[in-house]
Amino acid sequence: MFDLGASLKEKDLKVILKAVKTCGRHYHLTLNEEASQLLCSTALDLFNQGHRTQEELSSLLITKFSGTNSLRINAPTSSSSH
Repeated sequence: MFDLGASLKEKDLKVILKAVKTCGRHYHLTLNEEASQLLCSTALDLFNQGHRTQEELSSLLITKFSGTNSLRINAPTSSSSH
């Protein structure tokens, strides 16, 4: 599981997680672990840059990840050429 940081206060963690859930709902996603980690990591970075409200974080996440394709983790397939 992804560690958001032990130094966060519970209320701050709730703000970040609500923003991630809002972004997921906006795109009608069922968030898998990889997408959740990507969104949480990005939300934490934005939070640390001073974006402290759930509305602000949600808006920035929605803008940054424009659709479900931007949340896909690229993994090599067996048909990849090397």
